[in-house]
Amino acid sequence: MKNILLPTDFSDNSWNAIQYALQLFKDQKCTFHLLNVYTPIIYDIQYFEVGAAQAGLIDAMKETSKKGLDKLLAKINKSFKNKNHTFSTISSFNTLEREIAELYQGNIVDFIVMGTQGASGLKEVLFGSNTVHVIKNTKCPVLAIPNNFTFETPIEILFPSDYEIDFQDKHIKPIKDLAALFNTRINILNASFGYPLSEKQAENKQKLVTYFKHIAHLFHSVSNQNVPEAINNFQLKTRINLLVMINNKHSFFENLFFKSKVKQIGFHLNVPFLVIPSKI
Repeated sequence: MKNILLPTDFSDNSWNAIQYALQLFKDQKCTFHLLNVYTPIIYDIQYFEVGAAQAGLIDAMKETSKKGLDKLLAKINKSFKNKNHTFSTISSFNTLEREIAELYQGNIVDFIVMGTQGASGLKEVLFGSNTVHVIKNTKCPVLAIPNNFTFETPIEILFPSDYEIDFQDKHIKPIKDLAALFNTRINILNASFGYPLSEKQAENKQKLVTYFKHIAHLFHSVSNQNVPEAINNFQLKTRINLLVMINNKHSFFENLFFKSKVKQIGFHLNVPFLVIPSKI
């Protein structure tokens, strides 16, 4: 049974991500863990000393968190009755990153679905800071859902790759698991500036052929385009329902999310984005 974590700050964006997850896995037995973390605005987990005033504030935040989760669970049970799904609620005085790390280490979660913006709703950044930090540091797959994205069956998956990764089961299994739920086709996209594949790249590409031999898939190669351009241009020709990338260090992915801003790279995410860590 899949254990799926649904972080929520009770924003519309997080509710949208929850709805997506419940529909995506509607035919699969899952346990969903609804998570809300709460901390004071100015807070350091290592040096924070709890005085009487702070303790009162924390108690109030704890109560608000638990009531919010109870209300959210009631909303889910009313709108999405499904015998395949079970739920738990987690209210924690912690940072989101630390709580996720602890849940992962405790084998409580193996997949995360979350919104991309959160309560702040900042439009000028690709993802909200919480989502970026979770994607960067979490050791399990993270599925990020854009604000206001309405659920679509993921029948066309776009999987950009430079073929520099020594693909293993742990990298491909999340993609195959999703493909197994639907009549999905995987589009593997390689962008370059005209250089032929190295021997290593060719070997890694062949591994994908083997991994996807029982799944509909196509290989695409484009020249004289960087990865954001290739993704954007591909979406102009083919309706993509899900973007998948593997987060390997020193890759395009890291540069895209942790060093560049949207305005600089001209990359706009408008479909759900599954990020698979290279080291799980």
